[in-house]
Amino acid sequence: MPAPAADRWDDRFVRSLPADPEPDNHIRQVFGAAYSRVTPTPTASPTLLAASPDLAAELGIDPATLSAPPWLDALSGNAVLPGMKPYAACYGGHQFGSWAGQLGDGRAISLGEWISPDGRHHELQLKGAGPTPYSRGADGRAVLRSSIREFLCSEAMFHLGVPTTRALSLATTGDAVVRDMLYDGHPRPEPGAVVCRVAPSFLRFGSVQIHMARDDEDTLRAVVEHAIRTHFAHLLASPDAPIDADVIHAWFAEICRSTAAMVAHWMRVGFVHGVMNTDNMSLLGLTIDYGPYGWLDDYDPDWTPNLTDAGGRRYRYGQQPQVAGWNLVKLAEGLYPLVRTTKGFQAGLDAYQQAYSDAERANAAAKLGLHRFEPDTDVALWQDLLAGLQFVETDFTLAFRGLAQVWSDPAAVQAAGDDALAPLEPAFYAEPEPHHRKAWRAWLVRYAARLSADGRPDADRGAAMNAVNPLYVMRNYLAQEAIDQAEAGDPARITALLDVMRRPYEARPGLEAFSKKRPDWARDRAGCSMLSCSS
Repeated sequence: MPAPAADRWDDRFVRSLPADPEPDNHIRQVFGAAYSRVTPTPTASPTLLAASPDLAAELGIDPATLSAPPWLDALSGNAVLPGMKPYAACYGGHQFGSWAGQLGDGRAISLGEWISPDGRHHELQLKGAGPTPYSRGADGRAVLRSSIREFLCSEAMFHLGVPTTRALSLATTGDAVVRDMLYDGHPRPEPGAVVCRVAPSFLRFGSVQIHMARDDEDTLRAVVEHAIRTHFAHLLASPDAPIDADVIHAWFAEICRSTAAMVAHWMRVGFVHGVMNTDNMSLLGLTIDYGPYGWLDDYDPDWTPNLTDAGGRRYRYGQQPQVAGWNLVKLAEGLYPLVRTTKGFQAGLDAYQQAYSDAERANAAAKLGLHRFEPDTDVALWQDLLAGLQFVETDFTLAFRGLAQVWSDPAAVQAAGDDALAPLEPAFYAEPEPHHRKAWRAWLVRYAARLSADGRPDADRGAAMNAVNPLYVMRNYLAQEAIDQAEAGDPARITALLDVMRRPYEARPGLEAFSKKRPDWARDRAGCSMLSCSS
C-alpha cells in the first residue's frame, strides 16, 4: 500500500521555532531551542492492537489501513514517511510544587502535523517510540499496561465531552520493557507498546517556563509568538499584527478560562489527573499526559490515584481546581519577561476564578437536574449532598444516575420512608446505618421540594440529568481487566471498552457489566487503587 501523500503533513512547529543544533540523539541539556530532531527507534515486530475508527475518519484516514504498512510502520516507530519531520520538544516544569528544570519529551516523539480533509492540523505524537535527548537516563519506551490506559482514557474523555488529547492507535512492539511498577525494587520485563496521540498541539505551560528559567528571552518570545499566531490567531487584529503586552495578557486570560473549563469537566465526571505538574498542563486547555490518573469510585475528595503523591496528596480530586490556579500563576511568571507588568496577569487569574466558579455552579445545577443554580438554596443542598456521599462509601457515578429517578414530590418522598433510597441503593458499597438513612431521607425530601419548585417534568429532568451524568466511565478496574486479558494475548476487551465509552451517557442492554461499581478484588490491587507514573 502506498504511503499517504507527503503534502498531507505540515512542519509548522519545526519551521517556526529554533532547533537544537546538536544532531546526535544523546541525553543532554538543550539550550536555546524549542525542540530536537529525533528519529523513532524501530521495534522488533509491531502489531496493531487497537485503533479509534472515529478519530481515523476525522483525520481522513481509512481505519483498515492502520494495521498494515506503511501506516503500521509509522505508528510503531519503524518508519518515517515522506513529509514527516519528527522531533521531541524541550520544556521544563514544576513537579509537586518544586522547579524540576529541563524535562521535555523523554518518551514522546512528534511525527508532524497531519492535515485532515477539513483543513485542520493535528499533531501526531508517538509515546514509547524510543529515547530522546530528554529521556534523562530512561529508555524512552512504554509498557503495554500504561499504553492501554492512555489509549482508552483519551477516547473515553473525548466522548464524555471533556477537552482532551486523543489516541489514534495502540500497537505492541514485540520488545520487552523492564519496569518497576510500584518503585519497590521489583523490576520485571513487560510487553512494550506505542500509542499515537493526537492534538492540535502538545504545547504546555512548561514550554514557556523552561526559557524564562534560563533567561532565554529570544526562545521564550519565539515559542509564545508561535503559539499565538498558530493557535490563537483570533486574538490578533491581522496575521502580521505585533504581539505586544495586551495580546499576551489576552492570551493568558484565554488560557485561564479554558483551563477552568477543563478542570470543571474533570470534577463533573469524577476524573482525577493524578500528576498536575506544570509540564502536564496544556496551553490549549486540553487534558494531556494520562499517567497515574483515576476515576472516583466511592466519593472521596481527598483521594489521589498517584502512588508518588500518597503522602502529601497534592493532586487529590478535591484540590484540582486550586492546583490549576497555582499552575497558572507559574505560567504568568514564565511570561512576565515579555511584558514586565503583572496587572494583566492578575486579570487573567481573576478570570480563572470566575470562570471556574461559574462552571462549577452550572455543572452542579445540571447534575441535579435544575434549570439554574440558585445560591440561596443550592449551595447548601449541593454541599450536603457531597457530605452525604461520604456517610458510607458511595459510588460517585452511580449516585447521580440514581438521583435522576427521584420524584419531584416531597410528600411522596417523605411517605416512602426508606423506599425513597431505592434509586441510591446500587451506589452504596456498604449498608448505611439507620441514622445515615434518616439523613438521606431528609436530604431527598429537600431535593424533591427543590425539584418541584424548579418545575421541570420528572421525565424531562431525568433525561437531562442522564445527558450530563455518565453511566460508563473508564474505571481503573475496567482498564485493568483489559490489561490482564491483553497481556494474556486477547485484546478483545480493549475494543469492547472503546465501543462502550463512545456512548457513555446512554444505557444499553447487554452492557451492564461495564457500569458496575468497583468489585472487592479491585479495592487494593495495584493498577486499580494506586498507580505510579509507569502504570
